[in-house]
Amino acid sequence: MKNARAEAAAVHLPVSRRSSVLGDYFALTKPRLNLLVVLTSAAGYYLGAAAPPTWLAMAPAVAGTALVAGGAAVLNQLYERDTDALMRRTRLRPLPDGRVGPDDARMFGASLALAGLVLLALTSNLTAASLAVATLVIYLIIYTPMKRRSSASTLVGAVPGALPPLIGWAAANGSLSVGGWALFAIVFLWQIPHFMAIAWMYRDDYRSAGFPMLPVVEPDGRRTGRQAVIYATALLPVSLVPSFVGVSGQLYLCTAFWLGVVLVGLAINFAVSRSEASARALFFGSITYLPLIWVAMILDH
Repeated sequence: MKNARAEAAAVHLPVSRRSSVLGDYFALTKPRLNLLVVLTSAAGYYLGAAAPPTWLAMAPAVAGTALVAGGAAVLNQLYERDTDALMRRTRLRPLPDGRVGPDDARMFGASLALAGLVLLALTSNLTAASLAVATLVIYLIIYTPMKRRSSASTLVGAVPGALPPLIGWAAANGSLSVGGWALFAIVFLWQIPHFMAIAWMYRDDYRSAGFPMLPVVEPDGRRTGRQAVIYATALLPVSLVPSFVGVSGQLYLCTAFWLGVVLVGLAINFAVSRSEASARALFFGSITYLPLIWVAMILDH
């Protein structure tokens, strides 16, 4: 009876109100972050396929990966709703702002994740589905609680963040060969300088919420800058691996090298000055780097 009344009430909601409710649920999936999942998993599928894949073949693998990532994002926000309420950049999210209830978010997130796993298992293969399970386990059971306890959580969180291209690769050919692991390593290493820039820009927010990010536990920022340089430098040679294992050619090799040099330069500049401007430059440089390197890899495949 209660559900019937709720459904009836929903029917009579003004169109703008219903749209805002749908928008709140959509926001819970972290659509901007999920766009990265869609693009990298699609790239992984394309690069891992033995022959040029059709959209019809690729779509279920990409959709399944996106559903799992969206479900993980919802459940992560459910766990962090109290700390999100303490941070300026997250306090207006649907859960801390009270626009979506915890029980509804739990059901929504679990349904998305389960639908994604089933879709991957039925339309791709068990290898891809198993990697998606690993994404959920690492992100929700290891990374999310660890985020409140240790700055090392950044490294742990980079693992599920780097799995989508490997899921796409595995969905295309059922194997975890060196080419797929190279794609994983590129995204894993890229995330650290990217996250260090974010952590520095929002260090006051993280401090207010009690998250022990590097700029919070070491306010001078020396380790933050050093981490950005170390991982950006490690990314440079790793980003060249696709050319040496037959995934891409010489055009990609040259492009990846010079993009890597620029990213290392931005990381060094941030490490030296540790200013808002240098952190912002590293942030925007990193979000420019990743799509460019993927486009070059695909065009030269």
